[in-house]
Amino acid sequence: MIPSRSFPALLLLGALAGCAGPGSVVPQQTTIAEVRARMGTPTDIRFDRNGEELWEYARGPAGTETYLIRFDKDGRVRSITQLLTQEQFARIVPNKTTKAQARELLGRPSDQSFLRTGTAWSWRVLVGPQLGYFVVRFNRADIVEEAMLLIDISPDDRDRRDRRDGGDRGDRGGRN
Repeated sequence: MIPSRSFPALLLLGALAGCAGPGSVVPQQTTIAEVRARMGTPTDIRFDRNGEELWEYARGPAGTETYLIRFDKDGRVRSITQLLTQEQFARIVPNKTTKAQARELLGRPSDQSFLRTGTAWSWRVLVGPQLGYFVVRFNRADIVEEAMLLIDISPDDRDRRDRRDGGDRGDRGGRN
């Protein structure tokens, strides 16, 4: 008999076992039906200019991974790509990249803000051991105006710096 305290943990393990990751998808072998059975419902489905079906899966701790699975016309996986990488971020070029191109390169943003001068999209990212955001700001013509990587600074890091610098976080000026 399973102790009642262990039952919720076993349920969670069972649920997680049913959610296979992108490693279970093999290009040129895995079918569209197998992807859905293994990975569940995609976060987004869209089609490229050639009519190929593209499925996005936003995953990872705090949504820091977005996998794009591309299917060929026969319904088999053509490729699987992690979109939220330094290489993909480098492809976002201010005054050149369009909003549609940014969407294609990085997937659906985690957040969208509307500004007086345009919009801003952000994606939750993992940079080394730290969480952060990749933020892209668009002008009114939907062209990238600015792209930046913002790293979260944990409260522990701020406290450590504050103690090292000898004082109150609010005191950034000179000593009296």
